[in-house]
Amino acid sequence: MERRETSQLIAWKNSENRKPLLIRGARQVGKTWIMKAFGKQEYEQCVYVNFESNRRLGTIFETDFDIKRIILALQIETGIIINPENTLIILDEIQEAQGALTSLKYFHEIAPEYHIISAGSLLGVALNRQTSFPVGKVEFLDLHPLSFIEFLQALGEGPLLQLLESQDWLLIKTFKTKYIQLLKQYYYVGGMPEAVLSFSKNSDFDKVRDIQKRILESYEQDFSKHAPREIVPRIRMLWQSIPAQLAKENKKFIYGIIKEGARAKEYELAMSWLIDCGLIYKVNRITKPAIPLKAYEDFGAFKLFIVDIGLLGAMVNMDVKTLLEGNVLFEEFKGALTEQFVMQQLITFKEISTYYWSAENATAEIDFLIQFSGKIIPVEVKAEENLKAKSLKVFYEKYSPALTIRTSMSDFRREEWLMNLPLYALSELTAIISKS
Repeated sequence: MERRETSQLIAWKNSENRKPLLIRGARQVGKTWIMKAFGKQEYEQCVYVNFESNRRLGTIFETDFDIKRIILALQIETGIIINPENTLIILDEIQEAQGALTSLKYFHEIAPEYHIISAGSLLGVALNRQTSFPVGKVEFLDLHPLSFIEFLQALGEGPLLQLLESQDWLLIKTFKTKYIQLLKQYYYVGGMPEAVLSFSKNSDFDKVRDIQKRILESYEQDFSKHAPREIVPRIRMLWQSIPAQLAKENKKFIYGIIKEGARAKEYELAMSWLIDCGLIYKVNRITKPAIPLKAYEDFGAFKLFIVDIGLLGAMVNMDVKTLLEGNVLFEEFKGALTEQFVMQQLITFKEISTYYWSAENATAEIDFLIQFSGKIIPVEVKAEENLKAKSLKVFYEKYSPALTIRTSMSDFRREEWLMNLPLYALSELTAIISKS
């Protein structure tokens, strides 16, 4: 499989001011795979150490941060002589070795010639706990599940991807049925690499669901194994409530859905833990659509999305026939899946800041409000070809944004005040905004 982040890794390798790199992302989004594939592709040799499975080597940082001593230990353990010019050093599950994160500071300051990439499934949790973390001494790369365009690439649909990139909307409309079919498959399979790889080989939805269930079980095990014991029950309850939260017409997070009478302060730590692990995304409400949007966040109102649309479907036992062929009972949850899909695509644009907006009197709500290239763009999400956009019209008349976007299953069209962008063409969002 090809990952878009590979180009960022190559740029990192060739940078004159290269620092040790930390890859953040939820468990099983492909961190280990992309590091090893990058090492094999770009270096003569690769030194790989996993501190979760190799506890012995994890002790080398406890005494001191002597770089020569650390390099010697890595060479003895792996049997590879480390040459800075042609060797990539991969430190996986780095948060499991006490002092390993701090050692990156000394690699940067004393031995910047070494190429070091690190990753960890609970890296976000570790970073928040490491008060002495060397700020400014490392670079970060966030890895997410495969986007829809990466899914197309994995399925061998390169020509369809090239057509999207051309923005030849007339020709794209000719293949609309094909795009929608693949989009619905993505809704079910999602972007977890193991699930996508399995589907690309045998197109077996049952095998995909088995993989998704196994991933969800591993997350549940992480709750018990790694989270503070006192918040584990609350982590589980909050995590399991998210499908019900998204199924509501108003998707604002309501603590009472977790448990009757639940309060924010009881679940703050549980929510922070899930966010730090990369398992959920938090989208805050904006009180005023002005630059910078972050200055107008309402921290008391937000939506929560999970890491992957395929896992969301697995959590509610979404039937593949219902998803692909349609069902009246499915109508209400279709909006939840669609909004999850849009959020999952938006998160892959590192240049975009994502929020949502609602009027004070709750008469109108914009699903997503994004900031990109000095512009604030409202994005309304429609699951099918419903072209009504009442809230978008209210927002437009009140704030007159430079561009107003509705994304739906309908074809691309540009109207006087509104642009309809097909859901399957969301990958072209930033390119379209840049041209507008």
